Amino acid sequence: MSAPHDSTGAASAGDGAFRLELSADERAWLLDLVRWVVLRQLADDAGEHGMPGASGGPSDPSDPSGPAGLDAMGEPGETDVPAPPPGVLHRSLGAFVTFKKDGHLRGCIGSMVGDGPLYRTVARMARAAAFEDPRFPPVTAAEVPALELDISVLGPITRCADPAAVRIGRHGLLVRQGFRSGVLLPQVPVEWGWDRETFLAQTCRKAGLPPDAWRGAWRDGHTELYWFEAEVFGDA
Repeated sequence: MSAPHDSTGAASAGDGAFRLELSADERAWLLDLVRWVVLRQLADDAGEHGMPGASGGPSDPSDPSGPAGLDAMGEPGETDVPAPPPGVLHRSLGAFVTFKKDGHLRGCIGSMVGDGPLYRTVARMARAAAFEDPRFPPVTAAEVPALELDISVLGPITRCADPAAVRIGRHGLLVRQGFRSGVLLPQVPVEWGWDRETFLAQTCRKAGLPPDAWRGAWRDGHTELYWFEAEVFGDA
């Protein structure tokens, strides 16, 4: 992983918090896109040539519509992802896609920094979270109706000079030491009821490091601690 950097061009609010001006329609479009990607991959795996529609369950396999009724053309892959209208969804922003089932994690994959338009990043992460997360088997068609979905759009990634300034519910964390790294999104400590020190310790554990590795992040020259904020939305 290359060093995190701010390449988003996204705005921050006056209090320094990351704010992304996504409309309700744009959020709904991205959520539909994730569902479309999952259903499209399942249809392709089953040998079907049609693409599911954007509104929940599978539709007529001959229907070529993606989110918002846009046409998708070509063979399965990134090039056939339907494009949204011009606007925020074309910015280069990092994003994570998270699937849960019965309240338990079912897959989560993301990109810390933008590498092309947001909607394409979300599409790639949706496919990876559903079918390539090494912690879980690939999602099956039978599971799709029970999946809960969250999308996290990330703001700038910067070095955290003072762990005492980390705020639960606002900041996500990335800790890195050599080839080991771990990331936890801002919503994770809220879901688990962690305080700040537990959040820092759990991020270190995610990286396979001692839980107190964060304490030396600003002085040992080996451990790096980064923080970021995110706009999080989903089915709920």
